[in-house]
Amino acid sequence: MKKYWYPLLIFVICPLSTIFAQQKLPKGFSYVKEVIPHIHYDLRYYGSHNFVGEEINGYESPVLILSTAATNALKKVEKNLNEQGMGLKIFDAYRPQKAVTHFKKWATEIRDTIAKQEFYPKLDKRNLFKLGYIANKSGHSRGSTVDLTVITLKDNEELDMGSPFDFFGDISHYSSPKITLAQKKNRALLKTMMEKYGFKGYDKEWWHFTLKEEPYQKTYFDFNVK
Repeated sequence: MKKYWYPLLIFVICPLSTIFAQQKLPKGFSYVKEVIPHIHYDLRYYGSHNFVGEEINGYESPVLILSTAATNALKKVEKNLNEQGMGLKIFDAYRPQKAVTHFKKWATEIRDTIAKQEFYPKLDKRNLFKLGYIANKSGHSRGSTVDLTVITLKDNEELDMGSPFDFFGDISHYSSPKITLAQKKNRALLKTMMEKYGFKGYDKEWWHFTLKEEPYQKTYFDFNVK
């Protein structure tokens, strides 16, 4: 027993920043959890629960990174929602360009449809570029775009938005006529709160928002998420 005690103790007292080997971020970027410690997240591209069906290149640790400007704006959204018994849950934030390249490569591998039933059951993956679900360059790589939803703090349950995150189909369009009145209200709540603090939405994805005054409008970063 004794020979295992010392290594176990070291693991317990090591800070998460050491375990996940956080890096020195480029100037103007922040680790979101350092600014909003209680924010919830499910970083989908770090794992395999995503439309590709595997971990995406460039995601080395389950950490959230955004431009400092976007992080500070998001903190205001979170505070306002907390006052109403709700909060944010983030699915993706900064995304390195190598991850976007991974998506592009996947889109050309026509037989790779392991996640089709959950994420794009009615679409041919070859059309995902044309339909605007995948792009050669992503606003996420500029550091001020975030994918997210609203949860209740009482049970950490997501509000019903009518479709899940990253579902490729017209039901995910913000103004889809296929969703219920309650689902429309939930989408409107998220959009209203995000717009109040300087974000703008994307009409084809109810979960996608970009800071209007983003600091790096023409720069696409490629440092890893770690």
